[in-house]
Amino acid sequence: TVDLANRNWPRVHKWVRSDMAAAKACPRRFAMYGRYTTRSFSSLSGCVPEIVENHSELTSWRHDFHMHPELSFEEFRTSNVVAERLESWGIKVETGIAKTGLVGTLVGKHPVSSDAQRKSIGLRADMDALAMEEETGLNHKSKFPGKFHGCGHDGHTTMLLGAAKHLAQTRDFAGTVHFIFQPAEEGPGGGRVMVEEGLFERFDCDAVFGIHNWPLIPEGKICARTGPIMASTDEFEIKITGHGGHAAMPHLTIDPLLIGCQTVNVLQGLISRSTDPIDSAVLSVTQFFAGSDAANVIPNEVKIGGTMRTFDESTRQRLKKQLLDCTKAVVGGFGATVEMEIFEGYPATVNHKEETD
Repeated sequence: TVDLANRNWPRVHKWVRSDMAAAKACPRRFAMYGRYTTRSFSSLSGCVPEIVENHSELTSWRHDFHMHPELSFEEFRTSNVVAERLESWGIKVETGIAKTGLVGTLVGKHPVSSDAQRKSIGLRADMDALAMEEETGLNHKSKFPGKFHGCGHDGHTTMLLGAAKHLAQTRDFAGTVHFIFQPAEEGPGGGRVMVEEGLFERFDCDAVFGIHNWPLIPEGKICARTGPIMASTDEFEIKITGHGGHAAMPHLTIDPLLIGCQTVNVLQGLISRSTDPIDSAVLSVTQFFAGSDAANVIPNEVKIGGTMRTFDESTRQRLKKQLLDCTKAVVGGFGATVEMEIFEGYPATVNHKEETD
């Protein structure tokens, strides 16, 4: 799903399309729950036979991408490999969009009727890896220390290449398909940069389809749901400054460790006591840094970090305000000072009913 109103490109899920006009409208609220639309396959029997025949080739492509992970806006090798394959199948390619992004364009062999609802669509995949060590022990594990395709973008890139190859060989469709390979999905907003550089002015799309792997879904199933499907994500950093001292004389200090612990407890109440149980939200404190190698010293400061995830935009804005207000109140009550920063990430991924159905 592409949220053009926020000029951001959030993650996408399971062959779900986003109508461009609806995306620009940016509706604020959707029903929180709903049934997933599920299509089941028995192994590979429900897939296109020509694609099944290429299964081993697709696997080798994914293994190659997995062994050569590249971080956001550094996907030069991946982009070159993708471009070479697309061009070898007769697909027109334009590179250098958002630095390492590219788009391949293919026109079908059937004429488009004048009353056709959609004359062009986009199929999108992301290409970047995570900045982390791989410890899987696989034969095709990452060759680059500190880089790992832990989110499955090697698979996403492979799936879109597989679709592109099949469509290029058959061209059994009417209209135009744009194969959009996006860089920098893991935080920097590569999709936003593509949009800002004129992606949809250059490659008109009546709808955009995306897919995201999800290991918890049983093999052979594809799932989708109308409304929010993946939450927005925002990160926060909190720095509490007190007055350190000797552990034997805590009464002479303003203990930032104690204050930090109280702050973490209070923040959990923003979900359990301030958020409607039907309106799902998650606030996770994932970082807590304090102290030194000296166990008998109370430190001067504590740093806390974490994330907030919501489906509803009004809930998102409320939690951000409450996080700031509650933290200031707790810290101020102990006589310490606080510095806070919230880093806005992707908005929620919202699937439109017509495309999902």
